[in-house]
Amino acid sequence: MGRTGTVKRVTIVTPTRFDTKIAVLLSDDLLTWQRLNVTAFLVSGLAGTIPELLGEPYADADGTAYLPMFRQPVLVFAGSRDLLSAAHERAIARHLPLSVFTADLFATGNDVDNRKAVAAVRRDALDLVGLGLHGPKNAVDKVLKGATLHG
Repeated sequence: MGRTGTVKRVTIVTPTRFDTKIAVLLSDDLLTWQRLNVTAFLVSGLAGTIPELLGEPYADADGTAYLPMFRQPVLVFAGSRDLLSAAHERAIARHLPLSVFTADLFATGNDVDNRKAVAAVRRDALDLVGLGLHGPKNAVDKVLKGATLHG
């Protein structure tokens, strides 16, 4: 009972368990602004190509409409450049949807030049600073083996 004699009601929300995972793996040597920028670019690739990742549009109590967001959390991890290269190969071997961000993209200013910068380098020579991926939870966990949750 509360102080006024009313009964307090508590709503217990059970967390939703997802069988898939959305994850970002960042190079641990990036500056803060780079980490934020790379994360935004990487998840935009996932949202743009996997529509089932998005929930329904939002609206506030006044009826103002807002865009939909991911229906599940995005987990952000960090690791060395070597770990990024290994995770990249594991993701490709597992045929997981994958977005990449290379160090070269910090010097470009548009999508056309970004794609040219990636296309100019062989897969095994990409200077990866970030990966975005989605897939079955256990497959994503195996791809990210050795990475630590960003914090």
